[in-house]
Amino acid sequence: MKDIKTFEQYAIFQTGGKQYQAIPGKTLAVEKLEGDAGAPLEFTDVLFRKTGEDAFEIGQPFVEGAILKASIVKQTKGEKVIVFRHKRRKKQRTKKGHRQLITVIRIESI
Repeated sequence: MKDIKTFEQYAIFQTGGKQYQAIPGKTLAVEKLEGDAGAPLEFTDVLFRKTGEDAFEIGQPFVEGAILKASIVKQTKGEKVIVFRHKRRKKQRTKKGHRQLITVIRIESI
């Protein structure tokens, strides 16, 4: 993968309590968002934005007027996480699985 300094444009945005790096054309798997495949999305919680060689903005906490446009590629589930609990010497065991709902998005523009 290319070094982050070689990208002309990129941004750091927040959704679902997590932060992601956005590069135009990149696909990301984020926490579940409402919408069908092909639906447009806009993120306004942009923490950092680089628009040129030396032009960048840092938010306090968010960059004012910054809108990140994306589109939904698909709605799916993540990998299975196994939760196994046991109590030693008691023959007590519990095994559960969980798959988190995720939305795959493609970044259109910053």
